[in-house]
Amino acid sequence: MDLELEKLNLPCDSDRPLVIAGPCSAETEEQVMCTAKQLAEKGCHIFRAGVWKPRTKPGGFEGNGEAALPWLAQVKKETGMLISTEVATPEHVELALKYGVDVLWVGARTSANPFAMQALADSLKGVDVPVLVKNPVNPDLELWIGALERINQAGIKRLGAIHRGFSSYDKKIYRNLPMWQIPIELHRRLPELPIICDPSHIGGTRELIAPLCQQAMDLGFDGLIVESHCEPDKAWSDAKQQVTPDVLDYILSLLVVRNESVTTEGINVLRKQIDELDNQLMDLLAKRMRVCREIGQYKKEHNMTVLQTARYNEILEKRGAQGALCGMGAKFVKKIFEEVHEESVRQQIEILNK
Repeated sequence: MDLELEKLNLPCDSDRPLVIAGPCSAETEEQVMCTAKQLAEKGCHIFRAGVWKPRTKPGGFEGNGEAALPWLAQVKKETGMLISTEVATPEHVELALKYGVDVLWVGARTSANPFAMQALADSLKGVDVPVLVKNPVNPDLELWIGALERINQAGIKRLGAIHRGFSSYDKKIYRNLPMWQIPIELHRRLPELPIICDPSHIGGTRELIAPLCQQAMDLGFDGLIVESHCEPDKAWSDAKQQVTPDVLDYILSLLVVRNESVTTEGINVLRKQIDELDNQLMDLLAKRMRVCREIGQYKKEHNMTVLQTARYNEILEKRGAQGALCGMGAKFVKKIFEEVHEESVRQQIEILNK
């Protein structure tokens, strides 16, 4: 379905993307006010803090709940910043709105649960507030779109998505794998939907925040939501991925924000070359599949199996090596030929079963 969307209408400076910043958790009134005032001095317009904190295991700090909401209200009163927090239940929504929270976001664990999303959607009917929906913990684009649709069907038109990466058993550089192709596809499907990047949860360490922010800008993201704490090393949750307001301001000052709408004649010429090369690729693939079908007919006439493992391994090894010599990643080339082989097998099986 097409979403009925309106602009988020959230404040941001002309030379910076939309930025939402603040600590992972609202720990104490002093910590909240100290961080908020420092961020306000750096020009931040929207303050974030987790009031309810869903932890992976019980026993950790799970937020102060309603007791922390007056602290956020005080931030709004003293600094003029908008305030935002995560909601996971209808009760959270009711309390957040009661204390004047301006922006709500839905976490990854909640967006993965259609029952929870529908309950939130029902509680938001008749409310006019921006709602940002994080991607589900697992890389499921349809589930993410479904979560957005539920909120939109409740009448929320100021809607946005937050890309926070995807959980993986095999942890390497990132806390959550970026898998940029998924938010890119979301943007292709829903081009009017604002997408905000969460480099704190993707990276998991403060050293990765700056490069992830820049990568998000290079990909045309609309904004950033970054965890910032007045004393990050003493944070009660996710200490390693938080930065001070000073460091955040420095990161933002170095960002190169690119203009997606500006197109020059030079890039149009190059794009025409890409289109022509793509046409040639399609023609070559069609010719390759024709030969594969002829091989399939030969296999049928000589009672041979479709899958010839030795030949398949030979193709992958040769093309992977060729790819490396041509400046392409061997894994990239291998993936392409795995897909080509899968389609070849499918067409040959059709011939054998005719």
